[in-house]
Amino acid sequence: MNLLYINWDIDPEIINIFGFPLKYYGLLFFAGLVLCYMILKKIYKKEHLSNQAHEALFSYAVIGILAGARLGHCLFYDFDYYSQHPLEIILPIQKGPDGGYFFSGYAGLASHGGGIGLIIMLLVYAKKFSIKFMKVLDIIAIATPLAGVFIRLANLMNSEIIGTPSNAPWAFIFRRVDDIPRHPAQLYEAISYLVIFLLVYLIYRKGIFKVGNGFYFGISSLLIFVMRLLIEFIKVDQVSFEQGMSLNMGQLLSIPFILLGLFFIIRSIINKDEVKVS
Repeated sequence: MNLLYINWDIDPEIINIFGFPLKYYGLLFFAGLVLCYMILKKIYKKEHLSNQAHEALFSYAVIGILAGARLGHCLFYDFDYYSQHPLEIILPIQKGPDGGYFFSGYAGLASHGGGIGLIIMLLVYAKKFSIKFMKVLDIIAIATPLAGVFIRLANLMNSEIIGTPSNAPWAFIFRRVDDIPRHPAQLYEAISYLVIFLLVYLIYRKGIFKVGNGFYFGISSLLIFVMRLLIEFIKVDQVSFEQGMSLNMGQLLSIPFILLGLFFIIRSIINKDEVKVS
């Protein structure tokens, strides 16, 4: 019976050197950021922005995404644990059964927190390089869905954020979790984000229609978090307190981003004669 499904039993750890593991998660996360950085270089050139500003963007973005994603996970999903282990919030370690600490990497990153952290750091960045904040948001939003693709592929390699049981022929059996065929929710999200990226990038490159400031931030936010909200219905609850909730934490956190996206799309259409990303 199991031969009908995709048996998934990937070791998340590629190699371990003297106790320091190289994992698919970190590798894919970094690869996604680098690819976005390269795409943004072309956009910066098209928008006549300085090379210096582009080179600095990577540092600001990485700090904002990692700090925000880490804090988001610790505060939104596992506050009870991390309130008792604050050192593990900022250091990639965990306390073992013997009371000692060991290197674990950052076990938990939340995309909503990463989005908030990125926006905060972009405020600082925009002021530093004298670029309009909404212009920066629009530029970053064009590449953001592509980063999401790599993050969800990293989750797939970790056999985490798994889906609910399924009889679909493409169902995955995550052997490191259990022997139940499940929706590959991570793959659904990765494919969705890839389609969103291609759509938004096409609109930008071809200038399909006239829009004002905030449009690309709005459409990326709307589409990403609508898909996130919908796919959450076929995901296993990530934390115990979500059991019995009509909407889980991921869905509740997606709603403000959806509303924000709608606001900026409508605003950009009304004010389409403003200076914009073109």
